[in-house]
Amino acid sequence: MVAKSFLRQARRAAAASELPFWKRKALAQMSKQEWESLCDGCGMCCVNKLEYEGTGELAQTDTCCKLLDPKTARCKDYKNRKKIVPDCIQLTPKVVAKMDWLPKTCGYRLVHLGQELYWWHPLISGDPETVHQAGISARGRVISEDLVEDISDRVVDWFA
Repeated sequence: MVAKSFLRQARRAAAASELPFWKRKALAQMSKQEWESLCDGCGMCCVNKLEYEGTGELAQTDTCCKLLDPKTARCKDYKNRKKIVPDCIQLTPKVVAKMDWLPKTCGYRLVHLGQELYWWHPLISGDPETVHQAGISARGRVISEDLVEDISDRVVDWFA
């Protein structure tokens, strides 16, 4: 009886270890490397949004943080971003749980909600280009906020 119980536990443990880390761990349990790899590289979290007073509704613009490279959808100085852009929001498990402005396709958001990563996510596809090929990223769609006078003139609806 004890042997059967042990075997069942061993099988469950073996099955659990075959699951990828994002299915086995909560966001707060992930290593720095695991956490960073959940980012699909879309750059959409660095695209400026407008929040309308009264309704709280969010509108997407085609402008981005001055540190986001529009050609790559990557931060130009990720390591020092908080020093250069003090209001840059660093994603943490607590922030992900509270932020409803993250794209519905965001790997952090999906894992937090217990949902599957999309086929184009680099952890699934094995290729960091698939997020761009799938048309999910900001690459080639945005301009730096430094080049725009009034971002309220730049509202877009890419994923309607």
